[in-house]
Amino acid sequence: MRTVLLAGATGLIGIELLGRLLRDEAFDGRVVAPTRRAIGLSHPKLVNPVLDAMTLGDLGLLNVLANDGVDHIDTYACCLGTTLAKAGSRVVFQSIDHGLVLRWARVARTRGARQVLLVSSVGADPNSRSFYLRVKGEVERDLAQLGFPRIDVLRPGQLLGERGESRPVERIAQAAARLYSPWLKGGLSRYRGIDAGTVAEAMAQLIRENGVAGDRIHHHDEMQALAAQAPAHGDSKPSA
Repeated sequence: MRTVLLAGATGLIGIELLGRLLRDEAFDGRVVAPTRRAIGLSHPKLVNPVLDAMTLGDLGLLNVLANDGVDHIDTYACCLGTTLAKAGSRVVFQSIDHGLVLRWARVARTRGARQVLLVSSVGADPNSRSFYLRVKGEVERDLAQLGFPRIDVLRPGQLLGERGESRPVERIAQAAARLYSPWLKGGLSRYRGIDAGTVAEAMAQLIRENGVAGDRIHHHDEMQALAAQAPAHGDSKPSA
């Protein structure tokens, strides 16, 4: 039975991915989705350890997983991410989007994971002048040093979708993305806005494929193509 460790299961993409994997008959494994508060969902494929990952080191996280009977992981799917505004400082932002992402990655690799999927950002570059894009680029770079045989990095542009929290600036950015995206052609298509459900579907398809070793980066068009290969299923969001 394949085990997927899903970090960020209650976020915009994470909740979409969780729903797809739980409802997908082509995925016959289980999803380990650690969260700060219980998801409030009972499902035979779901393991939901409740913990505050920011206060635990690698050993602490491993112990929590062991207590829930998780001694092996096949795939690490990371949908973690925050904003500078929500984090409140660059230090906190980096501790989540870099530190926590890699902490779960080390835990997954320790438990045997061979595949990792990371939601990053279009323009990620460890040498970027933008702090946000620099951190995204640094975590991509550092993740590559952990020895995962298969790494899939997804670099979406502006994410489209409804969050469970109010983000007025993001709503404006989403509206703008819907206007400018159709005009972005060729190499610029990677900057188009993309629905969170499409990103999640692309991730689910990569998990289904369980492909050969190698590092791959997926931009807008590649994610759309992956999502189009996915089997049809119903509403993606998990329900109690």
